[in-house]
Amino acid sequence: MKMATTSRGRALDRAKVAGGQDHEVRYEAKKEGVSKETVKKAVKSAGNSRKKVEAEISRH
Repeated sequence: MKMATTSRGRALDRAKVAGGQDHEVRYEAKKEGVSKETVKKAVKSAGNSRKKVEAEISRH
């Protein structure tokens, strides 16, 4: 499976949530129906794996 790339040729990893990137945090918060702060806390406690972050959010 080929990974998506940016216009500059950099690889994107959609399986991760970059907690420091506001647009990624905003997207995940909207998708899960929670606040941005909740997403940031989930990334901090569960790591940046999207599956782990979503599992952490659903536990609370």
